[in-house]
Amino acid sequence: MGKSLLHNCQYGTKISVCGFICAGLFLVSSTFATEADIQLADTCPPSFGLNDENRCSLRHLYQLYDSLQDSGIGGLKTALPKARDGFSPQQIDLGRFLFFDPILSADNSLSCATCHNPDQGFGDGLGRSVGIKGHVQARSAPTLWNSAFLSSFFWDARAQSLEEQAQSPLFSANEMGNTPEQLMASLNRHAPYKRLFKQAFPNTSAALSVDNVITALTAFQSSLVSLNSRYDQYAHGYHQALNEDEIAGLNVFRSFVARCSQCHTPPLFTNQQIAVIGTPEPEGLPRDIGAEETFDSAVLRGGFKVPTLRNIAQTAPYMHSGRFKTLREAAEFYTGGRGHAVPENEELLLHWHISEPNLSSDEIDRLVDFMKTLSDQSLIPTTPAQLPSGLPFKHMENMHEKS
Repeated sequence: MGKSLLHNCQYGTKISVCGFICAGLFLVSSTFATEADIQLADTCPPSFGLNDENRCSLRHLYQLYDSLQDSGIGGLKTALPKARDGFSPQQIDLGRFLFFDPILSADNSLSCATCHNPDQGFGDGLGRSVGIKGHVQARSAPTLWNSAFLSSFFWDARAQSLEEQAQSPLFSANEMGNTPEQLMASLNRHAPYKRLFKQAFPNTSAALSVDNVITALTAFQSSLVSLNSRYDQYAHGYHQALNEDEIAGLNVFRSFVARCSQCHTPPLFTNQQIAVIGTPEPEGLPRDIGAEETFDSAVLRGGFKVPTLRNIAQTAPYMHSGRFKTLREAAEFYTGGRGHAVPENEELLLHWHISEPNLSSDEIDRLVDFMKTLSDQSLIPTTPAQLPSGLPFKHMENMHEKS
């Protein structure tokens, strides 16, 4: 498929390319000046089609491939899991307003977008995120891109649904610090939110509720789709999308020596499994036991979910605690040899694929070149021009020292 067709999916366009539909305008105009003017979108975000029941269904080129075909290790066109979709345009857009609004935190100091900033790959550029009142978290903020395809959430896989994932930081004392009661009181003080919830949930007697806040956030998060990187264009047949160095990096990535694709499996670039790889902690920090706590399993000590590599160039630093500042440092870790960074007094059951690939400096550079081709923020949602709460956007100014 030609590059020009693949690049036609932009905001404000309506075009169907092999079932890949860009529909509607997922924006609230920046010319709106008052809270009363804030309205919810009645069209789906790009890449979603609107059905007769006012529900948005995801459309993407990977739906053309049979999950049983071309799904070998490192295959280019491996089918994606079924996406979480079926929300109304109004629910998705309400979730967008809530996502950016610091009214969700107990003291109006931070929003979801503080730790999941769209301009930073839906991360925050910190090795360990910072919550309410300066509480430093144990881990970094994972990207939210393509969350609709995931079956578990957080680094330790402790949440099994988007709803559970959305609720956890809201009511964590060290993250957003809110309570259900305070959240409802805060939202009910703002007439625009009462009106918007009625638009998004017209068939419920109590539209403004905690459950519907969670549903709206889930709807918005499920709309964050990134599947049109240069790698994707290459996978769909446009060979010129990658240059020679990037193709060489792809070949290293898929090789049995490097084994990258066995955990970072295309096209999600994660197999959604827990892996114990022996990543060192930042100096002075104790070992994070990771998924051992989630599953009460000693064999998962120090294990974490394999993160997606999509938009990885935008989400430095890397690993669960931001141990590596650059993509090259992260790639170098894997070629250092099995268990080379595990302290002598620590026993970890390392994942079987961690070996000693002994990649050359050039091969590591090519890997980095390839990983940069996984960037695609063409469908990044627009930050609202103003918020229904009337609160300012100062919470988006991440002033914490990068670590």
